Amino acid sequence: MSQDLKQKDWSAQARRALTATETVAALAQLDGWRLQGDGADVAIEKTYRFANYYQTMAFVNAVAFIAHAEDHHPDLSVHYDRCVVRLSTHDVQGISSTDLDCAKRFDALRP
Repeated sequence: MSQDLKQKDWSAQARRALTATETVAALAQLDGWRLQGDGADVAIEKTYRFANYYQTMAFVNAVAFIAHAEDHHPDLSVHYDRCVVRLSTHDVQGISSTDLDCAKRFDALRP
């Protein structure tokens, strides 16, 4: 397992909203993630595509497992052949390192 993907105890870390510069730099390191919204509604978002509903639901269940373990829960929009994942950190009203960590974990689910 990648050092980046070891489980973290987010309750023991002070979270803060990343600056715009930090967010843009981090997004440049993530494939397919984009910034959506603004102000209190800002989030990072990615659409994952699949061959069928079964594969989509398998991905959704894996995301749910990771989200529960990380205690950080994305908004999901589930469709037959795709799932849109939206991440933000409500308690800091922005994007935090927790969102970026979860994005990497979700990306690792895909071959």
